[in-house]
This record gives sequence, C-alpha cells and structure tokens, in this order.
Amino acid sequence: MQLKPIKIGKHIIKYPIFQGGMGVGISWDKLAGSVSKEGALGIVSAVGTGYYKQMHFTQKLVNLKPFEAINFYSKQALQEIIKNARKLCGDNPLGVNILYAINEYGRVVRDACEAGANIIITGAGLPTNMPEFTKNFSDVALVPIVSSAKALRIICKRWKDRYAKIPDAVIVEGPLSGGHQGFSYEDCFKPECQLEAILPKVVDEAKQWGDIPVIAAGGVWDRKDIDTMISLGASGVQMGTRFLGSLECDAQAYRDIMPKITKEDIVLIKSPVGYPARAIKMGVLERLEEGNAPKIRCVSNCVSPCHRGQEAKKVGYCIADSLGAGHLGDRVNGLYFTGANGYRIEKIQSVKEIITELVSDV
Repeated sequence: MQLKPIKIGKHIIKYPIFQGGMGVGISWDKLAGSVSKEGALGIVSAVGTGYYKQMHFTQKLVNLKPFEAINFYSKQALQEIIKNARKLCGDNPLGVNILYAINEYGRVVRDACEAGANIIITGAGLPTNMPEFTKNFSDVALVPIVSSAKALRIICKRWKDRYAKIPDAVIVEGPLSGGHQGFSYEDCFKPECQLEAILPKVVDEAKQWGDIPVIAAGGVWDRKDIDTMISLGASGVQMGTRFLGSLECDAQAYRDIMPKITKEDIVLIKSPVGYPARAIKMGVLERLEEGNAPKIRCVSNCVSPCHRGQEAKKVGYCIADSLGAGHLGDRVNGLYFTGANGYRIEKIQSVKEIITELVSDV
C-alpha cells in the first residue's frame, strides 16, 4: 500500500508522517528541517528555545539558566530556529509544537506564526482558545492533541461557537508516547486507553464535525504500525521516539544514549506539569533515588501548573532545568524523555534513511 499525501489546512505534506515535537532542544532546526526536507512534516518544539546555541539568544540568565518565561521561550531563538530549518526544507510545510500548559502560551503562538510556522500543534491541556492567537495568520493550520473523543468534542464545540472554526487536523495520542501523557498514571496501563482503542472513537467524533484528518500518535514505530493506524481510520501518524535515533537529532546526547538502553530503563514518572511522563531512568531520576537531586529554585517559570516551583518541589526536580541540562548533554542532572519503544533503537540513522524505510511500498 502506497502512502498518500495529506492536506492540513492549506498545506500538503507528501508523506502522512508527522515528526513529534520534542523539547528541550530535541527537535529544533536540524531535525525538523531535515524531516520536512524529506517530505514528512518536521515539527520544531517551542519548549526551552532560550537554550538554543548555548543560550546565545537569551537576554537574561540567572544561575546560567534562562530567566523567566520571556527568556525560556525566546522569540529571537525561535525565529532563528525556524529560519535555519527553512534553509534545509525550503518551502515544504513546517510545524511548531507549543504546549498549552506553558506560561505565555498566546505570546509563543504568535511568535511562531510571525516566524513563519505553517502548522501549530498544541497538547498538554485543552487548547480551547487556540484560534484567538492566530487571527492575523489565516494560512496557519491549527492542530490540537487529544487523548479522547470527548476532548475533541469539547474543542470543536468551543472553537465553532467562539471562532466559527474547527481544527485543521487532530492528533490522538496514546499512552506509549515519550514525555507527558494525557492520562492518569493508572490509565496509561488500561487496555481501553491504548491508541488502538481510542483512535476509532476519535475518528468517529471527527466525522461529526466535518473533514478533520486524524493523526495517530504514541508508540507508532514502523511501517506495519503506520498501516495498522490507517486501517483503523487515521489519515496519518506522528512519530517522535523513532527520530531520537537520528543523526540530525538536535540533542546530541541521544545518539549515544539510545542504542544502549533496555526496556527496563524506560519508566513512567511524576512531573511538575501535573501529568505522568515517560523518560529514561538516568540523570536526575537516578539522583532522586540517591537523595542528592539538585536543589529546586524556580528560575525559568516555564509552566503554569507548576505554580512557580511548588509542584517541582513535590516531585523532586525542576523540569525546565532538567530538560535544559539534558539538551546540553549533562548526564548527571539531565532529564531524558523517550517513548515506550525507545529501547528498539539499535543504531543511529539519518533522517533520510528512516523516512525511506517508513515510506517504502510493502
């Protein structure tokens, strides 16, 4: 079966494959630009752009960390990332992932649109006011991430009532993805919450609102998985973890880490964001077990649910500091996210090799 192009808003993507937006600094210009160049959709993560190029574009640092959300989500750095991604992919569609839970969400959405993003993807909460921040950018497609048909129903109703708009596509993410999950810890393990179970329900809900392409995400690994998701009604898939094993991954530490980990090294943890998250048991997570994790002091004020470090103190680590350290390659203090299939990365490949493997006719 040959994979068909997919249209998201006004943008046509040659292969119906989204590269998941991964931060801090996992999918920036090199990875996202390379993926879009090869005909899939490269997605820049807007999380922690203040760390880009050794914090070169950050206006103010405190303790060698971006100070406050205005610097942690650096507009100038995001512009530079998108500009450099464009040098790789040209006019091919390029997306930006912006978590709804971040501080200054609306400002970052506008920053991404002004920088030239074609598609905005948002999860980690229900982005019921997402269109509010893109009024002056009619060509920008809006794609929320949901974990249930009910969540899509709420978004569609709010958007239609308030903005006379429905999503240009929707990503339904199951609980095998890397990073934050849209489920409680217990629900992550329930059969009825797995991607294969929730996807058909989201597809049915999408049909009630019009022609909304549904993108399946969370544990999608190879061409067989892609074909399975399409057979269940998806128009395409999103894959993040698979690209942790790419030469172009912007967080270079992953190139060395991923081929060495085992299934047992991947754990579901508590996060200051309020959702469970999937990560590799190393770095700050090992220090937590040893009882010598870094002292928490909220410098970057990254996500609103953390309440200026209060939730970070409860779980024992600052997510901004830990992900930032991971991007910089700090194996002692870093936090390293991966999906449940991360242990399946046996070798590091180029983005071109990965996508060629995924799109070859079978």
